[in-house]
Amino acid sequence: MAYLTTQAGQPVLILKEGTARRRGRDAQRNNFMAARIISEVLRTTLGPRGMDKMLIDSLGDITITNDGAAILDEIDVEHPAAKMMVEVAKTQDDMVGDGTTTAVILAGELLRRAEELLNQNIHPTVIVSGYRKACQKAMEALSKVGISVDLEDRGTLKKVAVTSMTSKAVGTAREHLAEIAIDAVRQIVEERGGKSIADIDNIQIIKKEGKSLLDSELVKGIIVDKERVHTGMPKRIEKAKVALLDSPLEVEKTEFNAEIRIRDPTQMKAFLDKESRMLKEMVDKIKSSGANVVFCQKGIDDVAQHFLAKKGIIAARRVKQSDMEKLSRATGGKIVSNLDDLKAKDLGAAGLVEERKVGEDKMVFVEKCKHPRSVTILIRAGLERMVDEAERALHDALSVVADVVEHNKIVAGGGATESEIAKVVRPYATKVGGREQLAIEAFADSVEIVPRTLAENAGLEPIDILVALRAAHEKSKGHLKGVDVFTGKILNMHSKGVIEPLRVKEQAVKSATESASMILRIDDVIAATKPKDVGKGPGEMPEDEDGEF
Repeated sequence: MAYLTTQAGQPVLILKEGTARRRGRDAQRNNFMAARIISEVLRTTLGPRGMDKMLIDSLGDITITNDGAAILDEIDVEHPAAKMMVEVAKTQDDMVGDGTTTAVILAGELLRRAEELLNQNIHPTVIVSGYRKACQKAMEALSKVGISVDLEDRGTLKKVAVTSMTSKAVGTAREHLAEIAIDAVRQIVEERGGKSIADIDNIQIIKKEGKSLLDSELVKGIIVDKERVHTGMPKRIEKAKVALLDSPLEVEKTEFNAEIRIRDPTQMKAFLDKESRMLKEMVDKIKSSGANVVFCQKGIDDVAQHFLAKKGIIAARRVKQSDMEKLSRATGGKIVSNLDDLKAKDLGAAGLVEERKVGEDKMVFVEKCKHPRSVTILIRAGLERMVDEAERALHDALSVVADVVEHNKIVAGGGATESEIAKVVRPYATKVGGREQLAIEAFADSVEIVPRTLAENAGLEPIDILVALRAAHEKSKGHLKGVDVFTGKILNMHSKGVIEPLRVKEQAVKSATESASMILRIDDVIAATKPKDVGKGPGEMPEDEDGEF
């Protein structure tokens, strides 16, 4: 309603005409439903036995995946509360690279339990306060169950990488991709302020159809998705000295219109020769620095290409800025903006620079670098959809290995950690007491949605699994006991090799609690335009007769 009525019955306009508003329990119920629908969409994708989603965009392009972040990125969400759930997945993916599905289904379950408490006339603020206290207790529980990892222990890192890919459709190539992920992350680790930092943005991923997933490889260097600018240039150079230029190898044109009057043909020849000489001088400067490979971020003139080819130099032009930065990190060269400043010490080094044909495209491989701080993974697969899914699987694997390198603690998977959180939080609820106790107990029940969903997706009986899990967690080393979705038994997940980074679990619980708390506190939704004005669509809020929605 966009107006109030005075005692005399005179309406007083408060909001602009056309504004739609929904308040109180009605607004809360609507938000809860939208957020939970997003949660339900992802729920069936959780775990090794989760299902895939086929997404078709407006252009008809198909994506088949069970990656939570990819699914929510592809679907076009309209409802504002549902968009907040998409943000949860995006934050989880940006921060730790894995656990997006866990974060979203946990947020959805927290809202479902909160709705039950609201029906018992418990105030949203009390529920939010209880959730926050429970989240704090969950963080304490997680820090206790975290197991330190020796970063030289390749076996453990491999188990972490394989666990992150178990639900992906990469099949037997999992182990091969895990090995690649470990090698790639180890190559780019840096020490900053006594801490190990692994920025996976320094790992370039190139996708090409053809061959199989097992032919995917790690290149200790960079692949530049360009070809030589001149066919007269050599295709292969060993012991390469690489010049990285941020300036064009062209004669600069004047910035204003100029008229040159030439009355004699020799003057014309002199004018053209001067331009040619300037380009030759540029190439001579490159050659005198000792460079035999040139990557230029700008253009290279045709005449300059000819002179470079005569000098036996490989050159590629219009290389992306991100690739130039990666080349600098891989070869140890400096990006030079002024050709006059190019010195031998600015050149990068690579054991081999070669143009190769990959699929239908020609690419320049810069490899066998001594200590590259940037590397490339070339993904191959026989199907475009499989190449895309392999990229998503590899992103998860790289992210979890990087998480362990930066924060070297792991926890057991298979719902073991969530069951341990529930076990620790439940007795804490009675200590807090009051109405908040109900919210804390609801939090403990909500966290168990992860083992429950794993069991449901595997076709097991969730009630039996939860009862068996609670019993197992009361015994010694109970915090490592989780559900084996293939046998239906409660096993030691750490011994079985199902392990995840502690950081992923912490972020998932924090993100889910914060988003659920934010949605829970909303009791009034005011929209500037009525839904009918922008066209009805799936997920849009219905409007009633008096202008509210």
